[in-house]
Amino acid sequence: MKLFDVIVVGAGTSGMMAAIAAAQSGSNVLLLEKNKRVGKKLLMTGGGRCNVTNNRPAEEIIAHIPGNGKFLYSAFSQFNNYDIMEFFESNGTHLKEEDHGRMFPVTDRSKTIVETLFDQLQNDGVTIYTEVKVEKLLHKEGQIIGVALADQKLYAPCVILTTGGRTYPSTGSTGDGYKLAKRVGHTITPLYATESPIVSNDSFIQKKTLQGLSLQDVSLSVLNQKGKIIVSHQMDLLFTHFGISGPAALRCSSFVNQELAKNPAHAVSLRLDIFPEHTQAELNKNVQSMILEQPEKSFKNALKNLIPERLLDYLLTELELTDITAKKVSEIQLEQFTNLLKSFSITAEKTLPIEKSFVTGGGISLKEVQPKTMESKLINGLFFAGELLDINGYTGGYNVTAAFVTGHVAGTHAAEIAEYTYLPLDDI
Repeated sequence: MKLFDVIVVGAGTSGMMAAIAAAQSGSNVLLLEKNKRVGKKLLMTGGGRCNVTNNRPAEEIIAHIPGNGKFLYSAFSQFNNYDIMEFFESNGTHLKEEDHGRMFPVTDRSKTIVETLFDQLQNDGVTIYTEVKVEKLLHKEGQIIGVALADQKLYAPCVILTTGGRTYPSTGSTGDGYKLAKRVGHTITPLYATESPIVSNDSFIQKKTLQGLSLQDVSLSVLNQKGKIIVSHQMDLLFTHFGISGPAALRCSSFVNQELAKNPAHAVSLRLDIFPEHTQAELNKNVQSMILEQPEKSFKNALKNLIPERLLDYLLTELELTDITAKKVSEIQLEQFTNLLKSFSITAEKTLPIEKSFVTGGGISLKEVQPKTMESKLINGLFFAGELLDINGYTGGYNVTAAFVTGHVAGTHAAEIAEYTYLPLDDI
């Protein structure tokens, strides 16, 4: 009979941190992974450079986790983003700050982060089994007692599920943890894609009119059925062959999916403001002064450096102002043009599926999880961490931070509970 104090299922971001925290708290830990190697998905984060955390204050980090970030307050009071940075620095892995507080290893290689975690697992004496899949959770009398693999059973008074969501299934994130948790009575809230490119069937997308065009520092808003703004994000945007991508689109995607869930038959309206720092009146004034400078030129040539040429061509074509001389543009036409700059409509049909998104929304219902310990409220000794939980943040190091934080908290408390938990194995 193989007996451990803590078994961690899934050797991703949260799983490795959970195993390290449990081992450093004195537990005999087993880490199970179905891939050949640990940290497969972590190797892909940050474009292969690994955006390991974000150095902004905890309040700001939580504000950037729109999917139930407030659940993390208690966890952050025990272990936070600064502790993550300290963990890597103290292990000789130096980090550097980039835009918006994003932290990367100075090597610019995700491999450095995975190797640091792997080395720590080995130093702490964690037993690692790779290429193994957990078939079911073993429990008795409301107490976890271990896990069953295809060919053997492994026992422990505490099990931590850290199997990830359903994004990038090639990395092993195929939703196993949801099934395991559901079988022991846990509720899985509906899963949806977040941090995902947005698909549109608008004619200018279908005709690829703006494909490949990127806009800097624009504002994208998601509107509800009544036309009210639900959320706005001022960031960069990219037009693609299927719709829109880039940071602004990714951040709006979870809200698009939530609106679609409420009204599946209705596409979601988006509004693009190309000049979020200027009012329409200010834009009118700017455009008028450009006209006055070159009144004899075509309206298009007078506005040459206002916005990218392809976008300008498209907007002028839409308003039938392509061949007009600058001085002949009426006040109404000017108003229509600047209105398009401030309120360019895009229709969102859907986002790319979860499998092609960065983050999974939904997951283990937080009503069934203790925020202080990450332990199940339904089964003693069962813990959850990482993307499996119904928590999702924006890209920029926020999801990885949540994974490290919940992993550490789950590992620490599992080790504490394993110390004094009696395992009812007598008649097994």
